[in-house]
Amino acid sequence: MQGSIRLRSRIPPVPRVWDIHPLEVWLVVVANVVVITGMWLIHGGLMQISTLGGLFTAAGQLTALYGTLFALVGVVLMSRSPWLDQLFGLGGLSKWHHWLGFATLWLLVGHGILTTIGFAADAGVSIPNELGALLFTYPWVLMATVGLFALVALGIVSFRAARRRISYETWYGIHLYAYVAIALAFLHELAVGTDFTNDFAAQVYWVALYVAVIALVLIFRVGQPLLLYQRHRFTIAEIRREAPGVVSLYITGRNLDRLPVRAGQFFYFRFLTGGGWWRAHPYSLSAAPNGEYLRITVKRDGDDSAWIQHLRPGTHVFAEGPYGAFTSLRRRYARALLIAGGIGITPLRALLEDFRSDFPGAITVLYRARSWDDVVFREELDELAKTHGAYVHYLIGRRPKGRRSHPLDARSIARLVPDVRVRDVFICGPDQMMEAVRRAVRSLDVPATQIHIERFAN
Repeated sequence: MQGSIRLRSRIPPVPRVWDIHPLEVWLVVVANVVVITGMWLIHGGLMQISTLGGLFTAAGQLTALYGTLFALVGVVLMSRSPWLDQLFGLGGLSKWHHWLGFATLWLLVGHGILTTIGFAADAGVSIPNELGALLFTYPWVLMATVGLFALVALGIVSFRAARRRISYETWYGIHLYAYVAIALAFLHELAVGTDFTNDFAAQVYWVALYVAVIALVLIFRVGQPLLLYQRHRFTIAEIRREAPGVVSLYITGRNLDRLPVRAGQFFYFRFLTGGGWWRAHPYSLSAAPNGEYLRITVKRDGDDSAWIQHLRPGTHVFAEGPYGAFTSLRRRYARALLIAGGIGITPLRALLEDFRSDFPGAITVLYRARSWDDVVFREELDELAKTHGAYVHYLIGRRPKGRRSHPLDARSIARLVPDVRVRDVFICGPDQMMEAVRRAVRSLDVPATQIHIERFAN
């Protein structure tokens, strides 16, 4: 496995490009909102608003219906569907999943509050008495409330400040409770929901929604990795230390020249050893697909990434993917600017190997690192720069304090890459760095359509 850059004897096939437009996805969501609202009207929803209690109850019913739909849409966004991944990329899907998650939480909390107030007003009892009656006499209300508290906990850890304070492993484990919460909500809906108790067609509709969502999750998060493993039998062939706390894993298998994948994409990997085998981790390919091996590069930054550093050759690997729209398909200009921060160099190194360069300087790389010890792939980057006629600028040093210019601020980028306005800009690194660079590039009048960012999330 010595020598990371090699001629590809057989370039693997590329993933299929699906003929689908983002507008079609949103039309499906809007159509479901219309159907749900229509069924609520048919079932006498407006007739309730003649009294104050009925008004609160009606609002509680609508928040429940929309909250349930948004929860299902949120699961679909994270089902790893190749169609959605192609359209929005993981970063876009994660953003919409994040906001839909908070919308779901507020709608379902609103459902509980509004329904309790409405029932209490109609029954002429106090809100605490009505709450107790709902929890302990209505079918599945108590369990649905437990599920709601699970969603509240999930919402708390999803705030950016909280997310930075907990490990990936804890965050991942808490997210699994979302599936339990949705299941409990479905049982509650099945037992007392107006649609389920009075209308067979509505029952079929809601059951079909749940079945479709479950099918997508099972197909792409369970069936697809099992099928990939059966076809390719992924195994770690070699582990190479690249820098302090950074290792590259070379993963081989059967018929890798038939595995459709593009440079810049990533897989979710499960390493079938030790106690972390059940958690999937997203890692970009750090070398362009070559039909012989997949290479990923991992920096020690948490419990599992530290554990991965000590895996042994021969370890079997499950891989989900490939995913990501951070590929040459996004490139529209002959010139490209690749901006990396720290370990974010991994997908950009693969893109540099994959990109075609029509003239010297068509590809420019800006690589930000704290010190030379933190630079990964320096020899490979220099060799690729010679081969492709690219320019690589290493921006080394700690973050400047005060008003000193930053190596990746707008002024510095414009100085290093004067023609940035006519380039596609690919950015990868820590979230704060990517957002700062995105703002800097936008301030240089680079259109948003030319700025490409990929954020990892589960």
